Amino acid sequence: MRDRFWVRIIFIVSGVILAVVAFLILGARPGGPDGHPGVSYLPHVNAALNGITSSLLLIAYVFIKRKKVRHHRNFMQAAFGTSALFLASYMVYHWFRSGPTSYGGQWPLLYYSVLVTHIILAAVILPLALVTLYRGWTLQVAKHRSIARITLPLWLYVSLSGIVVYLMLYS
Repeated sequence: MRDRFWVRIIFIVSGVILAVVAFLILGARPGGPDGHPGVSYLPHVNAALNGITSSLLLIAYVFIKRKKVRHHRNFMQAAFGTSALFLASYMVYHWFRSGPTSYGGQWPLLYYSVLVTHIILAAVILPLALVTLYRGWTLQVAKHRSIARITLPLWLYVSLSGIVVYLMLYS
């Protein structure tokens, strides 16, 4: 019964966050601060946070394979923290910059394929990661392990594809 409560909370919070992100990317801006110079560096920060998250996830995976649960937990919490920082930074950036960034590179099919899968899986990974972390935190090891086998590769893909999108837009 307690699990149902927390899973509902996780899905409600995830839905609200996804709605806010969608509004920030697609919605109107009060006062039109588009191009605000104070946020132009945030895509670089976001790419760095994605890289750190990917590294932390891989290190956590190595620790759990070596049965070092405490280290695994610490690195997973750190990965969640860097992902949360990414989300906050991403939301701030899109508050001050209206609309998505246009791609003008030589590989639009590749770019949009990576971008679309990244967006879809980023929406999926938020509640999935929260449920996985909740099950690990509450020591529901069997349930945690079964969902983590799905969560880890998707979370890694989202983090790494975020870097690919960044590189295709800004390099």
